[in-house]
Amino acid sequence: MTERLLQYLWQFQYFNKEALILDNGDVFQVIHPGRYNTNQGPDFLEAKIKIENTLWVGHVELHLKTSDWFRHAHQFDRNYDNVVLHVVWENDLPHMDNRIPVFSLQSKVPGLLLSQYEHWMNNAGFIACGTQMQEVSRIIWISWRERLLAERMQRKSSAVFSFLLQTAQHWEETFWWLLARNFGAVLNFEPFEALARSLPVTLLARYKNQLPVLEALLFGQCGLLEGEFDSAYPLMLQKEYGHLKTKYQLEPVRQAVHFLRTRPVNFPTVRLAQLAMLIHGSSHLFAFIKDTTDLGDVKKWLAVTASEFWDHHYTFHKQSVHRPKKLGNQMIDTIIINTVVPMLFAYGLLHNEEQYKNRALNWLDELEPETNAITHGYTELGIVNKSACDSQALLELKSRYCDPKKCLDCGVGNALLKSSVAVSLESELSAQNH
Repeated sequence: MTERLLQYLWQFQYFNKEALILDNGDVFQVIHPGRYNTNQGPDFLEAKIKIENTLWVGHVELHLKTSDWFRHAHQFDRNYDNVVLHVVWENDLPHMDNRIPVFSLQSKVPGLLLSQYEHWMNNAGFIACGTQMQEVSRIIWISWRERLLAERMQRKSSAVFSFLLQTAQHWEETFWWLLARNFGAVLNFEPFEALARSLPVTLLARYKNQLPVLEALLFGQCGLLEGEFDSAYPLMLQKEYGHLKTKYQLEPVRQAVHFLRTRPVNFPTVRLAQLAMLIHGSSHLFAFIKDTTDLGDVKKWLAVTASEFWDHHYTFHKQSVHRPKKLGNQMIDTIIINTVVPMLFAYGLLHNEEQYKNRALNWLDELEPETNAITHGYTELGIVNKSACDSQALLELKSRYCDPKKCLDCGVGNALLKSSVAVSLESELSAQNH
């Protein structure tokens, strides 16, 4: 038993409520369990408890043991003065004359629910309730998916707001930071974000029409123009960067970019060249996104091809077979999911403009679903993954609920536990009738 499980049982009243008796022998009834409190103070606020013939309105505090009240020094805390009921799993002070009525819950909770919860907590599989997910109705799952998607969008919006605070509410600068970060993908998130922070959009805009200068700035700030080169192009970029570095007193980023465990098409050199081309072909990054209503136009905007040098290179030092380095469809979708959609949603959220939030969600629904080990794990269990809305919800479910075993806060877990309560109580009732 955990205190969180105890709170959950009380919140949803998942116990046998027939003939409730306090530990002092008084009969009582739960009129309202109270409002779950996630802040300081008692666990449930403004509960209504009828003890014998008197209705009490106040707070409810829960502990695993009665002695925890004193161990936490609640008797000295004024926040607990209005507690009308102390719910415990085990009353380890049965003979104590408590000022506050005590109710021991242990004997009233269905064993099937407890065994189900214990099984989940000890399950080392992909997700705790994997074999049972198909038991949840489609309506419950659809509702829960919408909640997961909303939570993910809110969380991603918070990250955007954090960037906005650092850029003095500059949406273009914020978009540039997030765009560069996601061009770096998992291995190069940090150095690419640091690169963006070191090159303000005003500087990039000044050289927007000079692609070699943009490449010199991006490659140089990432430390990729250091050392000796044989080819004329990197030598030219190196010279150009030396001039720009002195002129603008630039400091290269400290985080090194990573090539290991990366396919050549995803090398940071290729991504930086594509990013330079995107800047070269754009007037205002975020303004374009905000004014565009067609997802197809966004995809065309992102479908850039790196400059001609990269047709025969993946790095500066080695020539390769001819292959234009065009940003692939999967990477374009990834940029839209992790940059374009969160920025657009955050803008709508901050300015209370539903059109932008709705457009962001509609674009997610139009995109192909992400396919990775996590989404594959859920589809193996029969969970639908037909769009980026689905995959984003599944990623949120795995990272925020399944992995940390927050089954009590999960819509699926709640539905399954509720079902086990119903089965247990029905079985007990049937046994009593016979």
